[in-house]
Amino acid sequence: MTNGVFSMIFDSIIIGGGISGLQAAIQLGRYGHRVLVFDSNQGRSNLCQCYHNLLGWPEGVSGQSLRDIGKAQAERLGIQFYSAKVIKAVKKETYIEIEDEGGAKYRSQTLLLATGVKDRMPLFQELKPCLGISVYICPDCDGYEIKNQRTIVLGSGNPGAQMALTLTYFTDELMYVNHERAPIDEDVIQQLVEKSIPYYNEGVREVFAKGAAFKGVLLENGQRLDANHAFSAFGGNEVRSDLAEQLGVELHHNKHINTHPRTKMTNVENVWAAGDVTVHSEQVAIAMGDGLQAAIWMHKQLLKMMKGGNG
Repeated sequence: MTNGVFSMIFDSIIIGGGISGLQAAIQLGRYGHRVLVFDSNQGRSNLCQCYHNLLGWPEGVSGQSLRDIGKAQAERLGIQFYSAKVIKAVKKETYIEIEDEGGAKYRSQTLLLATGVKDRMPLFQELKPCLGISVYICPDCDGYEIKNQRTIVLGSGNPGAQMALTLTYFTDELMYVNHERAPIDEDVIQQLVEKSIPYYNEGVREVFAKGAAFKGVLLENGQRLDANHAFSAFGGNEVRSDLAEQLGVELHHNKHINTHPRTKMTNVENVWAAGDVTVHSEQVAIAMGDGLQAAIWMHKQLLKMMKGGNG
């Protein structure tokens, strides 16, 4: 793919090659539309080693496996992929123009933002192979995996404490490590005490893991905590809605993108959003549904444009 403005205007550009973006691409490809997908390869689905709660995958499936399968499926339908980060988006009268980090520009009649969320996590390389297998982020996805098991919550301040309290639904063998020593509200500390959750206001010096198997942590005070499971809850996740903001898209107070509940279109005509960047529970199955629904309504809009309606 060469730099510069394409002579062809795509029917649709999708920014984000994760689960929702891929599902939308597949559906748009089945309609025969000209579609370009931008994927920076830095999303949640690149990191998760196992999704456990998906229909049809009782033993779990990795995010990378889903991505590989989805991309191959989309490419068979003629979908083009470009590995680059989009830094600018502008709404013109008859098209949307985007620009990548290299300065190349691309035009499209419709745009889908599937840019996702980036989790804030401690920079311990040992945690990466464990994500989704023995170290988790989402209690709704993976709380079941720690049922009645000894578990360490690695977090910061109130978000980490609240995660520990949430996980008492699944196990009473919990420990909370406030790695960043951030303040915790007194009433929250009292709840930890009432639930008999040990609270360590200490940084983590070292993470113990063997491949994908989490084993525990060594605190900066020299104390070792052993457990086969951990949850990460640091708060301050990055909602990747900057491009939406550039386009004048309406955002929720937490920076997630508001969309029409049926069509998934934003308040800006011909701009849609799907997946974790939107306002909903952050689940793979929901992201798939969002992407599919957005693609259906993008197709309807493209048909109107073909007939000269654009409305």
